[in-house]
Amino acid sequence: MPDLFRLDGKTALVTGGARGIGEAIVTALLDAGARVFIGDIDPVAGAATAQRLGTGFVAMDVTDSASVDAAVAQVVAEAGALDIAVNNAGIVANKPSEELSDADWRSVLSVNLDGVFYCCRAEGRHMLERGSGCIINTGSMSGHIANHPQPQSAYNAAKAGVIHLTKSLAGEWADRGVRVNSISPGYVGTELTKRGMSNETWRTAWLDSTPMGRVGEPHEIAPAVVFLASAASSFCTGTDLVVDGGYTVW
Repeated sequence: MPDLFRLDGKTALVTGGARGIGEAIVTALLDAGARVFIGDIDPVAGAATAQRLGTGFVAMDVTDSASVDAAVAQVVAEAGALDIAVNNAGIVANKPSEELSDADWRSVLSVNLDGVFYCCRAEGRHMLERGSGCIINTGSMSGHIANHPQPQSAYNAAKAGVIHLTKSLAGEWADRGVRVNSISPGYVGTELTKRGMSNETWRTAWLDSTPMGRVGEPHEIAPAVVFLASAASSFCTGTDLVVDGGYTVW
């Protein structure tokens, strides 16, 4: 049974892998035996994390489809193939919707939804040509519920889109050997969440709404990705795996 979770001989690309949940995913994939490339818009942080963890690094801007195509091509050229793709890059804007500018809306959607599609398209083309591959997108519990008390309609809409995009691609590509799944984390102790936790009103609401009464840690999210990337989930496609401490059960 443990061998089902091994990823030896597989090559993975993790976008937004320089820090937070992305970095934890990179570490978990490495521990499972995969060769990993970090894709990140921040070349300094990305290269530093890659050097520290012993991975490859490709600079990429997920909002630019040409950049995405070039990054995927670079990984394939260096590694020979791309077996696992984790599309994890994301941002949030906590502004009341009536004050949300066009630029704010487009910024969040461009990274969180357009970027996931561009990545899936580039990765999918390569995987479909090979007849095998596994894509895991980072959704969010915010794709299932509307968070409170903080306003974040653009983020919620984008993550709901990611979850349904995942299902749509899974249906399109299942009979050609490519599985597409997503994970939906709850509140996780990244720098972004820690800033929100500094607001006592937000902190109280978040913890009171989570049955486990705490935020998660990045290393608690990463194993879900390993599962979806491995043979242990060979009959899973179009699945959204919620890892939220129970937030969405209430």
